[in-house]
Amino acid sequence: MKHVFHVRVYYEDTDMGGIVYHANYLRYIERARSEWVRELGNDQNAMRDEGIVWVVRKIEAEYLSTAKFEDELTVETCIESLSGARLTMSQVVKRGEADIFRATVTAVCMNAAGKPVRLPAEIRALM
Repeated sequence: MKHVFHVRVYYEDTDMGGIVYHANYLRYIERARSEWVRELGNDQNAMRDEGIVWVVRKIEAEYLSTAKFEDELTVETCIESLSGARLTMSQVVKRGEADIFRATVTAVCMNAAGKPVRLPAEIRALM
């Protein structure tokens, strides 16, 4: 299953050279993950109220090319693996058909005490 999220590069996303500042790719892929989870029907506010939140544990990132002001980008998100407490996704930012950024993101659920907990069964079923 692949989720697709569209984003446009705004002036505020760029650095002095007119290209997207490197940290903004992390923002783009975060937005894509948030929209994907929302579209699956997972209410992150309700999870938080129950004392469980998503936390990024690890990101491996590859910057392949640059994006510039007004570029239209697409973020594709796919599940790589899902276990009792861990979700690993591949995310690719594309400009047209060209990959310009790739990341592998590992997320876990944690409780209010900061301890890892099993992904709720209803979330595993959605994915």
